[in-house]
Amino acid sequence: MIVKQLSVFLENRAGRINEVAKVLAANGVDMLAFSLAESSDFGILRLLVSDNALASRILKEAHFAVKESDVVCVEVPNKPGALASIVENISSKNISIEYMYAFAQGGVANIVIKTADIDACVAAIK
Repeated sequence: MIVKQLSVFLENRAGRINEVAKVLAANGVDMLAFSLAESSDFGILRLLVSDNALASRILKEAHFAVKESDVVCVEVPNKPGALASIVENISSKNISIEYMYAFAQGGVANIVIKTADIDACVAAIK
C-alpha cells in the first residue's frame, strides 16, 4: 500500500532529533516508524506518523524543513525469507530501491520502500 512519509532535514548537532520528537509529542502526533540517515553536515529523519498534515504543519512552524513523499509499505509475516521474497519480486522487474527500512511487532513485519516508480513497485509486490 502507498503511504505518506515525512522527511525532516536536520543539522547534524546534538539534540536535534529530540527537538522533533518533543514538537510531535506536544501536539499529540505519534511516531509510528522512523529512520535516520546522516552525513557529516546534516541528517534526514524519515517518519511515518499518525497525522501527516498536523505533523508537517507543526514541524514547519518550528522551523524544520519538511518534505512529504509517497512510499510503499508492505506487511509481511515476521519470519525468515519474507524480506527476500519482496525484494526478489521488485528486482525481477528491474525496479531500483532508493532506500528502505522496516519495523516488526510480534508475527508481523512492515517494510517501507522508496523507489522512483511507486506504482510499478506496488504491482511487483502484488
